[in-house]
Amino acid sequence: MESAKLLRAIIETAMDGIITIDTTGKIESLNPSALKIFGYQEDELTGKNISMLMPEPDKSKHDGYLLHYQTTGQKKIIGKGREVKGLRKDGTQFPFRLAVSEVQYEDRIIYTGFVHDLSKEKEAEELLKKYTSELEGLVENRTLSLQQMLTELAEAKEEASVSLEKERELNRMKSRFVSMASHEFRTPLSSMQLSVVLIEKYLELQDPAPINKHLHKIKNAIGSLTAILNDFLSLEKLEAGVVRPNYQTFDVVPFSEELTEEMQLITKEDQMIIYQHTGSESEINLDQNLLRNCLINLISNAIKYSGEHTLIEFSTEINEEHYIFTVKDNGIGIPEEDQGALFQPFFRAHNTGNISGTGLGLNIVLRYVNLMDGTVHFESHPQRGTRFVLTFPTKTENS
Repeated sequence: MESAKLLRAIIETAMDGIITIDTTGKIESLNPSALKIFGYQEDELTGKNISMLMPEPDKSKHDGYLLHYQTTGQKKIIGKGREVKGLRKDGTQFPFRLAVSEVQYEDRIIYTGFVHDLSKEKEAEELLKKYTSELEGLVENRTLSLQQMLTELAEAKEEASVSLEKERELNRMKSRFVSMASHEFRTPLSSMQLSVVLIEKYLELQDPAPINKHLHKIKNAIGSLTAILNDFLSLEKLEAGVVRPNYQTFDVVPFSEELTEEMQLITKEDQMIIYQHTGSESEINLDQNLLRNCLINLISNAIKYSGEHTLIEFSTEINEEHYIFTVKDNGIGIPEEDQGALFQPFFRAHNTGNISGTGLGLNIVLRYVNLMDGTVHFESHPQRGTRFVLTFPTKTENS
């Protein structure tokens, strides 16, 4: 008796619906969850054919399914789980997972169906598909648009002659492009960031593996677009002549150590950045933000154009006359025929292949260094790596 009461209590409180029918398909019992799922009262279903809870074509074919099993013994549903459609009292259809078992009870056979409502899971799945599709489309369209504009700008540069008027026109085109890029890409970048956060909230509803894959692609695209935008915004400020050095005295060692740790986070597999300082002094007087941007660009290039399991050397030196910053990699190097144009805006060496970049970074580095009265020197050999050296005159007071 106690076992029967316990079994009854379990059935009554189960979150999934439980329905029993006889061999003719008539409903014998339903637990509260089943009544809630289908929207009926118990007396409205007891004794009725189970097919009233099914939409067409299953509704018309159900009795035939049951008779076929009882005649041939071939199981199509019994003992298996599958996803089917249900029909609520209000006429709406919904998806649910159905598992049916056959039970020998006293001197007769009854069939027990276990119903798990999939409505919320399906809604979440469709929402995730919608967000993923929209985000991928947005990233692809914006990336293609940017690539097209970069191509058009590069073609315009090649066609421009050395005449002063065409050079001015090219600069005007660059400024218009930078302004347009700032407005056109800032809003979708913010939108994508917000949508990524929303998608992450739905991950717990299903297998996250495919969603994580798309999220990774979206986040990479956002990072790439952000880097490109930052390059163009830096170029715009330089073209407008609003960038001025803000000299300040700071300790170059902790500055460089922090920068090294930050850049190590984006290295490839087993790439190592080694930092070393030479000199008894460690305080320098430069614009910290401009210097940081220059070094980030050079170290990023070293990471990007070097392979896995390689060493990147970063060093600083202070002597009586100069502050010296050196970044050396063991990457693909710069072809000799490309080295003369290396600091021109939008120029990229022909051996960069599919490695992403705008061709603006080194031009910005050169201009920032010149603003601080410094010089840029480099040495490079294909397949043997590249070494960049930034040299600045020592300063004892703010300029």
